[in-house]
Amino acid sequence: MGVFKRLGDILRSNVNDLIDRAEDPEKMVKQIIIDMQAELNKATQNYGKAKASERLALKKYEDAVKTSTDWENKAKAALSAGDQELAKKALAKKVKADEDVASYKEMYESIANQTEAIGDQVELLKNKLDEAKSRQAMLIARSQMADTQKNLAKASGGFDATSSFEKFNRMEEKIVHKEAEAAAFTEIAGADDGLSQSFEDIEKKAKVDAELERLMAEMGTVSTDKTDAE
Repeated sequence: MGVFKRLGDILRSNVNDLIDRAEDPEKMVKQIIIDMQAELNKATQNYGKAKASERLALKKYEDAVKTSTDWENKAKAALSAGDQELAKKALAKKVKADEDVASYKEMYESIANQTEAIGDQVELLKNKLDEAKSRQAMLIARSQMADTQKNLAKASGGFDATSSFEKFNRMEEKIVHKEAEAAAFTEIAGADDGLSQSFEDIEKKAKVDAELERLMAEMGTVSTDKTDAE
């Protein structure tokens, strides 16, 4: 029964403790499932052998019972024929068959009890394996969540929030300064454009007046502005 003792040790182990001590809890959990499945396979094979032995013992017992019954019927037939000596010989065979019946019955009952116990253990192993499989996904998820929390804690521990925000503020100040410079240059550029436009307007007006004077002189027309002035 070493197979069941070994599996019993696995089942009685504290799974959480195994996970805590394992370098890789996920691999450890999967390996436990593999080990339990292997033990169940061995137990199932042993159960099959036990059932075969039980059937063989039952067959021997039933054959012994049939043999005993046959010799008794033969003894009855001999007596009916008036042959007591032949009847005694048949009954002697029956007595031997009855001894076999008792022996095979005891053997069969013993094997049947052991087979039943092995079957109960196999059923228990199946239930435990099913339970372990149903918990496997949950345990792996918990392990991964713990790793994530640990990594986040490590990352937070190495993050200098004060220094980072100071850098952020300095960058914001530089951007504000650049925006102010851009606004100032835009204002200056706008002022220059207005001044230039004024000079352009004066020059344009002078050219128009000159063209008017030239055209009026050619036509002999007196400038209204000059007449008004006289």
